[in-house]
Amino acid sequence: MSHGPYLQLQQQQLQQLAYNEEGEDENGLKLTLSHMAKMAPYPSTCLLPTWDHSFPLSLPPPPLELTRRCKKPRINSDTMTPNQVNNGKQSNPLRKLQFRDHVQNYKQKFGVLEALEEPVEGELVEEGGMRLVQLLISCAEAVACRDRAQASTLLHELKANALVLGTSFQRVASCFVQGLSDRLALVQPLGAVGIIGPATVPATASGRKEEALALAYELCPYLQFGHFVANASILEAFEGENLVHVVDLGMTMGLPHGHQWRKLIDSLADRTSPRPRRIRITGVGAQGDRLKAIGNELEFCAQKLGINLEFFVIERNLENFSPEDLELEEGEVLVVNSMLQLHCVVKESRGALNSVLQMIHELSPRVLVLVEQDASHNGPFFLGRFMEALHYYSAIFDSLDAMLPRYDTKRAKVEQFYFAEEIKNIVSCEGPARVERHERVDQWRRRMSRAGFQPAPIKRMAQAKQWLDKVRACEGYTIAEEKGCLVLGWKSKPIIAASCWKC
Repeated sequence: MSHGPYLQLQQQQLQQLAYNEEGEDENGLKLTLSHMAKMAPYPSTCLLPTWDHSFPLSLPPPPLELTRRCKKPRINSDTMTPNQVNNGKQSNPLRKLQFRDHVQNYKQKFGVLEALEEPVEGELVEEGGMRLVQLLISCAEAVACRDRAQASTLLHELKANALVLGTSFQRVASCFVQGLSDRLALVQPLGAVGIIGPATVPATASGRKEEALALAYELCPYLQFGHFVANASILEAFEGENLVHVVDLGMTMGLPHGHQWRKLIDSLADRTSPRPRRIRITGVGAQGDRLKAIGNELEFCAQKLGINLEFFVIERNLENFSPEDLELEEGEVLVVNSMLQLHCVVKESRGALNSVLQMIHELSPRVLVLVEQDASHNGPFFLGRFMEALHYYSAIFDSLDAMLPRYDTKRAKVEQFYFAEEIKNIVSCEGPARVERHERVDQWRRRMSRAGFQPAPIKRMAQAKQWLDKVRACEGYTIAEEKGCLVLGWKSKPIIAASCWKC
């Protein structure tokens, strides 16, 4: 299946931006991301768990009629688990759920959402945003069922309506359409090995993502929030110490100038208390030359401020990193920093992440700073992950919509070359190729506890709110404390969480 014309259309739209900063949504839908950011993933009035076995008879009918029957899927992680098979017999009224039941559950839940939605300007909700939501869900169902004909038909309609320069929901929908198209192209016939994603990323795409990451850091407070909380915790751990050492897993996410450590150096220079006699930073990552260039900049910056900084590089990925790679000195205070990195080590077997956490525990750091997306994008069912991701990224695109004009080229690059890459990985990839395995704070708390870590509560709510005012983020961002973690969200929808852990 070729997607060249669609991608060309999207690229042409990005290249032919008509600047219209006063442009407003022509339909004013409540459902375009502001509304979705406020909604719970499932209507609380229904009191339905995620995988409920039954629904009250008073619920309205599903918003869409299935135009095809899903073929009986084979058992795999994208359809159902082996204990959901009932040998083809459905006589037991308490039978366990099969895949088509999950499909119907999601349809009914969105039927409830549509029934609860108040009409805005006549039939605009039905004809605009809600219709796009329905198309996306139906297309995801068809792709999950490996129904190429139905999925292709729905994708054709979606591509005509999910525009990269449209409303906020049209823009986020365009990213999910790309992911669904990629997943459909990789679908194997029933009975074949499951779906995986591309093993490599083209160099041009990698370059665009790096540029978009730098713009995301500049435009969005999410990454800056993680750096602020992490640095505040690191400075507290270094108070009164002479020899300090930071191990940065992933080395500032690949940002070109080491933003987090530049700010840490500035904070050390501004402190009235005695500075550490020496600070060491060890960057762990696969791109050694790039990390060395960042280190040279940091050493030069520190030298100008009179701070003794030594920078080292360990050219390894996290799964191959070991304590023997570090040159630890006696009397040195160690801190480990992980900025949106550990979720990439989460796998189906869970062994890889456990090994990395055990390795970190062996280092006995004074504190491990963990910053991760506060989202549930690693569930066992494709449709569940799809719905969670749609809700999560809708809030992010809504926040970008509130900060920047619709036709702003920077916003378009951040959405289409950074966040869209995350969305496509969540939607289109499986197995080792799916690295964007975001999990909620509670899940991380359980994982860290099993690895032997204890929470070190962050009590910096007042400072965090002052920081948010200082960066002049627009109204709508929220900061909350959740069981010792600090969480930045958009209109109360959690986006990114920072936590600290000790051995």
